Amino acid sequence: MSAGGSAWSEATRQLALSEAHALAAESSRAKAANYFAAADSEKRIAHVLAPLAAAGYHFLPDRQWPGSRRAQVDMVVVGPGGLFIVDTKAWKDPIIAAGRVFRGQADVTDEFDGLADLAWKTEAALAEIGLAPGEVRPVVVFAGHKGVNASVGGVEIVGEGDIVRHIARRGQRLTASAVEQVLAAAITYFPLIGAPAPVDVTLPEPIIGPEPALDLDHLPSESDIEAAILEGLLAPPIEEWMTFLHPDQAKLVRRSFNGPSRIRGAAGTGKTVVGLHRAAYLARSQANARVLVTTFVRTLPDVLSNLLGRMAPDVEGHVEFSGVHQFARRVLDERGIDVRVNSKLADQSFDEAYKQTCGPLSKIDTNSRYWREELDHVIKGRGLTSFDEYADCARIGRRRRLTLDQRRSVWALYQRYESLLRTREAHDYADLILLAEAALRAKPMVGYTAVIVDEAQDLSCAMIRMLATVAGDGADAFTLIGDGQQTIYPGGYTLAEAGLSVAGRGVIMDVNYRNTAEILALAARVVDGGSYVDIEGTAASTAAITSPRHGERPLFARARTRTEHDGKMVQHIRRAAQSVSVGWGDVGVLCSTTRQVRDAVTLLRTAGIPVIELTDYDGRPTDAVKVGTIKRAKGLEFKQVLLPWIAERLMSPGVIGAGWTDSQIERDERDRRELFVGITRARDGVWVGCITAQGSSM
Repeated sequence: MSAGGSAWSEATRQLALSEAHALAAESSRAKAANYFAAADSEKRIAHVLAPLAAAGYHFLPDRQWPGSRRAQVDMVVVGPGGLFIVDTKAWKDPIIAAGRVFRGQADVTDEFDGLADLAWKTEAALAEIGLAPGEVRPVVVFAGHKGVNASVGGVEIVGEGDIVRHIARRGQRLTASAVEQVLAAAITYFPLIGAPAPVDVTLPEPIIGPEPALDLDHLPSESDIEAAILEGLLAPPIEEWMTFLHPDQAKLVRRSFNGPSRIRGAAGTGKTVVGLHRAAYLARSQANARVLVTTFVRTLPDVLSNLLGRMAPDVEGHVEFSGVHQFARRVLDERGIDVRVNSKLADQSFDEAYKQTCGPLSKIDTNSRYWREELDHVIKGRGLTSFDEYADCARIGRRRRLTLDQRRSVWALYQRYESLLRTREAHDYADLILLAEAALRAKPMVGYTAVIVDEAQDLSCAMIRMLATVAGDGADAFTLIGDGQQTIYPGGYTLAEAGLSVAGRGVIMDVNYRNTAEILALAARVVDGGSYVDIEGTAASTAAITSPRHGERPLFARARTRTEHDGKMVQHIRRAAQSVSVGWGDVGVLCSTTRQVRDAVTLLRTAGIPVIELTDYDGRPTDAVKVGTIKRAKGLEFKQVLLPWIAERLMSPGVIGAGWTDSQIERDERDRRELFVGITRARDGVWVGCITAQGSSM
């Protein structure tokens, strides 16, 4: 968060802070209670909330409703858990049923609309200082009641006996400096009504008047309050950058586009975070909203879902997270369309087809993997159905140029492969997408108000077309998030091929909030000299990115033997986890292959180090080292990252080897981009290990 991004002048900020510290920033419970005892408005709720002062909360009672001369806000609470706009209702018998609120027989739900609207406007105002949408919580407190926990129209409803726990359990979402800035902004945005009543500092306890005559048994006990505060303080905090955004990010979350849009930026700029907050924002922006968040990596949606559940529980039921293949299968299942994805039969079919047709192709490249990629990503990834379409295809992302005759040989391989698949009544994963796309063209899906695609550069052209069909072309309906420099799969596509344009609706994020300058320097060296074609169709070369943060120097551990390498890795993990600020769960071991993942898991468990594989990680805090492939780590971050068994050539700027084929150069560039992704998952430290005859450390 940057002070320079604030809409408030420094003089106003200092004045506001002076008021804050004079009126509401006392750290002791006694001072807070005495201040509220003298206040004439909402003394009961003030008394109940007073203990939160010891946990870093500040209270602004009886503030003017922004934009109104007469209406007032009972209480604004600012602290580690965010900003809460509190309205107290002294209703005797309120009833909440079927999403409505009743006072006796009268339906009073509409009375909550104003508070919800105020929270919405407050979000927009405080976005200028970097407060993320979702950190403003409108709360109605039913005085004299306990055991109430509901949400109606975006307004949280709790009992008097539940309000302390409700606020405290939000945990440490804002830093102390962020709380101070939000408090200053809140004092300005919610003006004081009149002067505060004098404070008698000699009062030992607050004096609470007899009205309203409600059952005091519903008030929380001293032990309840202490337990609630302790629960909130000990709650594992979500990473700061995931909750409190930079001002530019917060504004971007709420930005409206009149058609498909694209958010791009280099590694560490917070694209996934913005997408997550944007999903919550869009889910709140209209009634009956239903937002789909999808990506290529099938395990990332579970992680994002749990992160959203912690940061925006009020919209959990309105945001759906799904891998793109999982979503396609659901589309087909719901429509009764049979699909039989069988990877083993697909591999067998390709091997057989290649043996029958490889003559001309093997003279171009003897690596059959290259031709499998051509079928999966270039032909089927686009849904090409005729040779003429393939003959005209630009083959984005493929270095080797193919003549017309060579393309005919590839097409013959494709036709033979498809024939064998059909004979065996099997499909591959590309078929899953193409069948779902066809089904959606025949009968469009209704119900989703917005679709957000994370790591969009990793999807195929057919996947983007399928999801665009779901989203439609309405305002804010389709958001693509990604970075071409982090493309780690063969081939590619352009939005023009998918029939989309984001002209005038593209945003570039250019500030790295995650990595230290030292980590970025290592990452830049790995991809130095590389190039790629972005999904908007522009050719780009890898560019250096900068960070204002500095930290420890990355370690490059060379070892002569596998045993020496593995010993160094275990030693580094143990040393890192002994740090005060790092636990087992803050460490990620990221590998190039699934076989390496198995080796790393076995090694660490043998050494007595707790392990969880990324395939089992769902975003919940865990006291175990996370191990998985670099591909699985997309969208994640770790305090410390270890990258074992890396080829030494990748640690120096790219140099084309003598006699390298175009496919080898293409593979090397992808390997480097993948290592770039792995390195930039680290927030504070990186360890890279490789086995070499030199056996020394950088």
